[in-house]
Amino acid sequence: MKYATIGTSWITDAFIEAADQSKSAQLASVYSRTASAAKAFAHKHGIECSYSSMEEMLNSDADFVYVASPNRMHPEHIKLCIKKRKHVFCEKPMVYTVKQLEELQRLAKEHDVFIFEGFRHLFSPNYDILKNKLSHVGKIRSAMLQYVKYSSRYDVFKEGTIPNVFAKEFAGGALMDLGVYPLSMAVDLFGQPNDAAYFPVLLANGIDGSGTIVLTYEDFNVTILCSKIADATIPSEIHGEEGTLTMNQIAPIEKLQFYNRTNSETNELAVEQMTADMIYEIQAFIKMVSDNNTALYEKCLERSRYIAEITEKLRRDSGIHFPDE
Repeated sequence: MKYATIGTSWITDAFIEAADQSKSAQLASVYSRTASAAKAFAHKHGIECSYSSMEEMLNSDADFVYVASPNRMHPEHIKLCIKKRKHVFCEKPMVYTVKQLEELQRLAKEHDVFIFEGFRHLFSPNYDILKNKLSHVGKIRSAMLQYVKYSSRYDVFKEGTIPNVFAKEFAGGALMDLGVYPLSMAVDLFGQPNDAAYFPVLLANGIDGSGTIVLTYEDFNVTILCSKIADATIPSEIHGEEGTLTMNQIAPIEKLQFYNRTNSETNELAVEQMTADMIYEIQAFIKMVSDNNTALYEKCLERSRYIAEITEKLRRDSGIHFPDE
């Protein structure tokens, strides 16, 4: 399948590298707001076709568009792609309100295209192993999932400049940038929680630099730590009455261990994965589109809806509001 890109950051570089390795997607064109940036990015990736006009790019022969613009622009860019009958692979978060998702879902159905929210960690081999082994822990009693990583842009923020990832105007912050990784995992594994609460650490401009999420389920709670202003060295764990699953990190899972409470044995379950781990979600997306797998599509959209509902509630309860809300 041929594809075009919106966005020229490192994540787009990573997507292109993974798509090349997948052998199932061919870069056709790139878009940037300025012609010089678009041309330079196209040259970097060995293609000729670049655009500084969104309209012209969407009139090209790409089958789908990879959207990696700032969070706030995702809904509008997806909408434009849909109206040109392009499938969309969008980096998380695809939206920041349920209303946005409902509109995009309606438009996608009208124009017979798929929209997909990229959660690379949910399509990897080691995550499949985690899901398959989840029953081995027995009755789940608690979980602690973390994505705590010091942002390369935080030093710039401390110097007085506000990068997009720390700006309310661009729907940034720890919850939307990193918290959605463990949150999406929790939703994928355990379903929609009965309740959710967020305890953010707010920076000077009112954005969350870090925070703790508590998801309440019938028989257990999930505690999620997310931060862009510190680094963590602790693993993530799922605790059951019969054992514990331990992950060295959320995205990607490189080490996955099962501790058996009965015999006190610990076994490594992880397998070696591709370094360019976005390849797995790309392959899943392309197969879904090629097979017109509406069942998988609806399942992915349901997960995206739950995540949108939860993050919107958490932000609203914490007084973190984005444009147009």
